[in-house]
Amino acid sequence: MALFTPSFSFKISASSSPRRCRFVNSPRSFTPRAAVAVETPSFSSADRDGAPKLLLEVKDLSAVIVESKQPILKGVNLTVNEGEVHAVMGKNGSGKSTFAKVLVGHPDYEITGGSITYKGQDLLEMEPEERALAGLFMSFQSPVEIPGVSNIDFLNMAYNARRRKLGLPELGPIEFYGYVAPKLEIVNMKIDFLNRNVNEGFSGGERKRNEILQLAVLGAELAILDEIDSGLDVDALRDVAKAVNGLLTPNNSVLMITHYLRLLEFIKPTYIHIMENGRIVKTGDISIAEILEREGYKAISGT
Repeated sequence: MALFTPSFSFKISASSSPRRCRFVNSPRSFTPRAAVAVETPSFSSADRDGAPKLLLEVKDLSAVIVESKQPILKGVNLTVNEGEVHAVMGKNGSGKSTFAKVLVGHPDYEITGGSITYKGQDLLEMEPEERALAGLFMSFQSPVEIPGVSNIDFLNMAYNARRRKLGLPELGPIEFYGYVAPKLEIVNMKIDFLNRNVNEGFSGGERKRNEILQLAVLGAELAILDEIDSGLDVDALRDVAKAVNGLLTPNNSVLMITHYLRLLEFIKPTYIHIMENGRIVKTGDISIAEILEREGYKAISGT
């Protein structure tokens, strides 16, 4: 994993052997005291000039598990333009989550063929943390706890790392609070969440909201959301979906993995892709998910 949630920072060696993750605990503590007005983001899926701009292009991507060499991805092809929302669906074991992890550079997987181009760059030549700083973000199915690291310190460090990459000055605690406080209302979180340790003691819904808060703070160009609807009740799902919709602009995109039509009713996809046996076998619109809901995968199986 990379700084892509941005929960962790991995480095991948030339031999593709996984390393342990490391994080830095900031010694600062900060207690927010002031209320800040809510910043309302805009939503648009159209490019400013009417012509879509390529953000991500995956060609014939193949990958295996590092330890077992078991093939998981077997020739994935996908194109994502700016301002688009793509949903990937498929049975358990079809390769959906592996695809997401490969995009962000998870060390458990080894690329055996194909290419990934992100914003005109060869993504496979970039370390996981470089991918994160370049604007890739991944939200996990089950976000982990990070004891001893407060949300505000964690977010401030991640945000400043991205600002350094962009050649911008870092924000101190007071300035950063002024930036992050309005984001809390986007995801329906209270101010005290900032002083709590990352995901420690959080409910499932709070963890998913916290992931989207990280996305809101970092302003990633490509958000990869791995089953953000998992374990959420209707109200929590509505809050999370509303936040994601509010963060969409003509210049960023979402790639989300899901099993259920209900998420797609809240976050409207531009395209839906069906994954089977390590490949994308069918692409279409929301009608594909509606067929799946009624008839199951046998109705659209590629085999």
